[in-house]
Amino acid sequence: MNTIPIIFNQRSINRTVLGGKQRPAQPKMNVSAILINTHGSHLRIKNLEILQRAGFEKIISMEPNGDNYNLEDFVNKFPDVKFIVPQEEVTTGDLINIGMEEVSSDYVLVLNDSLSLSAFRISPVAIQKLADRKQYCYVPRLFIDKTQTLPINLIPHVEKGVLKVEAVESLQDNTPTLYPCDFIGLYNRQKFIQLGGYDYTLESPYWQNLDLSMRAWLWGERISITTTLGLSYLENAPVEDVTSNLSQFRFYLKNLAPNFVLDHGEIPFKTLFRMFRRSACGFVETINQFKDARNWVEKNQYRFKTDASLLISNWGSEK
Repeated sequence: MNTIPIIFNQRSINRTVLGGKQRPAQPKMNVSAILINTHGSHLRIKNLEILQRAGFEKIISMEPNGDNYNLEDFVNKFPDVKFIVPQEEVTTGDLINIGMEEVSSDYVLVLNDSLSLSAFRISPVAIQKLADRKQYCYVPRLFIDKTQTLPINLIPHVEKGVLKVEAVESLQDNTPTLYPCDFIGLYNRQKFIQLGGYDYTLESPYWQNLDLSMRAWLWGERISITTTLGLSYLENAPVEDVTSNLSQFRFYLKNLAPNFVLDHGEIPFKTLFRMFRRSACGFVETINQFKDARNWVEKNQYRFKTDASLLISNWGSEK
């Protein structure tokens, strides 16, 4: 069993780093960009060219497929872009964690190669206004083919004791949203690191994304929609796999099981007896998972500012 990480990037991943030795010409803002390449998109060259012109402090291109024989050509074409190739199997969260290590800017815009950036516009002045708020994460508007609006206002509620997420189309600026769809967002790098980054022991992208976002909310941070940024998928947006599995169970233990008591979070021991109904593993493994989560919550107990029940019941009451 992989133990829940206590600190940011507790897992050390072997990687190859190429390029990035030339500084971007005239950075316009204290913001870097991380581009996650997992689909082999034909938009890749165009997207990198657009990111170059936007004025980011640094651009990181994450390359989970080490068999990309065009990589050397990319390095020569984009000398100011740093290309990183993990030498072992990684999650999407791992890729973002690695990228966050490689930059030093205050904010980082996380993108992926499913997006078409041809209509991408970013104002350094507008981004600086967002940065001045020092919020953890801003979620941009998302579209399909520049016209169809995606419902990125994600509202949590409980149905028969189970966490459900409702997606609505409201796109008012500064509206709270539970998590950034498809990991796409403008992140405060220091807060991201303080939160511990993505938990590599959750292999499901959906539960990994939801885990960090829920942790941010429970620890007093905020995620909201910004109308300053708009991004578009060229084709259909990816469908989230919300299958119940071990990742979901670990998410439950870390985020839904803790109670906020006086000034800290804790998982009551009696919670163990309710776990067996939710667990997808055997008796011994369930106990081990419970102990690991309880130990993790205890180490972070004073970082909790609320619990899931209070968060959901008060959702949207604070703008």
